Parts: sequence; C-alpha cells; structure tokens
Amino acid sequence: MAVKPTVADSSESRRSIQTRASSINRALDEVGDMWTLLILQEVFWGINTFGEMLDATGASRGILSNRLAWLQDIGCIKKSIDGDARKPVYRLTKKSIALYNNALMAIVWERRYYSNPELDAIDLHHQPCGHSFWPEFVCQHCAQEVRWQDIEYHEGPGAGLDVREIKTRRRATKTIVDDGQGTSLYRNLTELLGDRWTSNIIALAYHGFVRFEEFHKELPVATNILSDRLKLLVNNGILYKKPYRPSVLRYEYHLTPKGADLLPYFITLLQWGDNWCSHGNGPPMQLTHRLCGAPLQGVVRCDQCHHEIVASEVSF
Repeated sequence: MAVKPTVADSSESRRSIQTRASSINRALDEVGDMWTLLILQEVFWGINTFGEMLDATGASRGILSNRLAWLQDIGCIKKSIDGDARKPVYRLTKKSIALYNNALMAIVWERRYYSNPELDAIDLHHQPCGHSFWPEFVCQHCAQEVRWQDIEYHEGPGAGLDVREIKTRRRATKTIVDDGQGTSLYRNLTELLGDRWTSNIIALAYHGFVRFEEFHKELPVATNILSDRLKLLVNNGILYKKPYRPSVLRYEYHLTPKGADLLPYFITLLQWGDNWCSHGNGPPMQLTHRLCGAPLQGVVRCDQCHHEIVASEVSF
C-alpha cells in the first residue's frame, strides 16, 4: 500500500517530508546527486585534490566545495594533508569503498549501451586469478543471474516511515555527456540517474508500478516534474509507453531491456543503503530470489574464476 507523503510537522513544512522507509531512498539522499556521483567516481580513479576535481568534473568551485563538505559530513570522504597544507587530499573511507560494487555495475551498464572509447580501453585485472575480467552480478545462494522478474519484495523489520529532508537541488542543466568532462567512465548513467526522481521512478518500476497515478502516490513530487522525468526516461529508452484506456488516452510506463539491465546497479545501491544508511531497525525491505527461494544477496564476481570481487584485489 502506497504511503501518501505528508509534511512532518508545521515547523518543518519547508524542510522535511514523510515517505515509506526505503534503503534506496536513503542511499539516493546521500549519494544520488549528479555532482556527488561524479566526485566519488573521480576519487575511485585516483583524482583526489580540489584542483584535479575541478578539471575532472567541470563543477564550479562553489558546487565542488559544497559536495565535498557534504561527503565529509556523511563519512564518505576524508580530507587529509599529505605534504603541502595548501593542497589537501580527499580519500575514500570504508563507507565509500563499499560503493565499489555499485560503481562496477554502473560501468557494466554503460559499456553495454553506449560507445565510450575511454571506458572500452579500461582493462580490469583480478589479482587472485591473474586474468582480465568483466564483473557479473549473481545471487550468492544459487549463483544465477539476478533479473528483476525473479525478485519478490516483502516488508522487513525496518518497515515504516522515514522523515526526509526536502532537497532544494534541481536537475542540472549542464550535461556532462556533451561537455565530455573528466574521466566519466559512466557519464550517461550519471547524467540520467544523478537526479533522485528518475532513480526513484526506475526503482518503483521494479516493484511493478506502471501508471502515472501510482508513481505520484508514492513520490513527493509535483505532477509537472513527474511528467518531465517520465518523458526523460522514455526518451532515453529506459521505459516505453503503452496505452491502456481507449476512451481517454492514458499510458502505462514499462521497463525496456535497457531499463531492466539497471537492476544490478539498484540492488547494489539498496544493499549499500541497508548496511550504511540504516536507522537501527534492520532493512525496511527484504528480497527473495524466486529461482532458489533464498533471501536475495546479490554479489559481484569475476567472470573468469567466479570468485567475489574485493576492491583491493582489482587493478586497471
């Protein structure tokens, strides 16, 4: 049953709302912004000073300062002085390193659907087996590929309501795809999902939501913004429109294969949210893998030796 977003209280009316508890929402509220995704991506690939990040991301000094401060506040970036006090270095923490699988799944999707010479040139090397490899996402229990049609969702011990801060950030008008900024190994994914509403819509589509009014009941978003994001997802081949009411033309929005293939990105994000954005009551949602009947724990493994990937054991 959908939870109608409500204002938390009159004193917070401009700053917070209540929505269904969700680890994906919590994760998106922390690291779902386009500039935040870009910064984390660059640090993963060795860009870790302010000046380097300015050049790599194309962000303004104000935006970069704001997002770096935010990432430090939530424990995803640590600033340190390695020598020159005028050039502090920003490093990953255990919390942000835990997003490594999510980054790998972003790369897999990007390479599958877009031509990117810079990404195509990347050679991931798995040190334990000594082979170049490509990441694959499977169920830990049965080792089968995880598909969105094969997942059942149930309320978990942490089900309930979250009080969420209303973000004032708007969808960026500057496109990193056109600007070609930075390493941007998954620039198209970052451009598409660096806005929490598009990500929320896709996540709801995996739950079987297909109609405009269903999305609107679940999301605290104005109808014009929802219409814009649905159009964006259709134009980018993530959803397709299907008419369902002959008398007055209405559409359902269904996942395309391209949209369905984003599932590993979202499952790794959900698992990260369960582990790092918990409110102490356990996961709000539990997943079951229909193919084996076990609770779903998705893992990223090497396609050569089939061992689970550990960030410190990969070079490129």
